[in-house]
Amino acid sequence: MVAVDGFTDRLDYPMLVVTAAADDGTPKGCLVGFASQCSLSPTRFAVWLSRANHTYETARRAEFLGVHLLRRDEHHLARTFGGTCGARFDKFAGVRWEPGAGGVPVLTDSCSWWVGRVERYADWGDHVGFHLTPVETGGDASPHEKLLRLSDVTDLDPGHPG
Repeated sequence: MVAVDGFTDRLDYPMLVVTAAADDGTPKGCLVGFASQCSLSPTRFAVWLSRANHTYETARRAEFLGVHLLRRDEHHLARTFGGTCGARFDKFAGVRWEPGAGGVPVLTDSCSWWVGRVERYADWGDHVGFHLTPVETGGDASPHEKLLRLSDVTDLDPGHPG
């Protein structure tokens, strides 16, 4: 295996929260660092979820996923969705949210969000990519927000095992 740490250590991705609704309507969510727009026309995105994440199995069964940008002053949301495990902790307790398209939990305090229809999945190592078509958007569209980035959450230990 070729080590590319000198390259990847320089990357500073925006951190996102991805949400899904379980079959019984229970909200699920996790902190995600791997996401990208992957098509201009039609607009499409990909988000990658770790198989080790408690939200992963719910996301695999979901028709829609929510994708939320966080501001730097929302580190507490990153700690909740990235530093705790949904199998042991209700991540949505005390978090403002409402159901969006397909019942997906939308974090109403996030600076910008969208809900996407899951088109397909792709296996990429220890993460699975979800190919999404946006169907609903909201939040502040200001492009000048100070977004929460990978370098802002290095103090977090993953809430899931592995």
